[in-house]
Amino acid sequence: MIFAFHLIDRPDGADLRQRVRPEHKAYLAAVAERIAFAGPLTEDDGKTMIGSLLVIDFEDRAAAMRWAADEPFTKAGLYQTVSVLPFTNLWPQKAGFPPA
Repeated sequence: MIFAFHLIDRPDGADLRQRVRPEHKAYLAAVAERIAFAGPLTEDDGKTMIGSLLVIDFEDRAAAMRWAADEPFTKAGLYQTVSVLPFTNLWPQKAGFPPA
């Protein structure tokens, strides 16, 4: 089952995000084969990170929530709001995302 994680940082989280980001990326790498897409949410400048959007396949909600609980940004207290919802892709992707 695919889950979409919509995660918004706390207002004072920029420094914490930068410090913990290497651990976060390593944690994502461990489930890389199950990630539909993942990346930071940003301000309109496209650079200032304010959260994360992750879409990942898990066995069930319990597995998704266990994974989220151990995620480094979560453990560090970065997120102000967390939403985890089942996701069904009904729109075939016609164009790729631009390289970061």
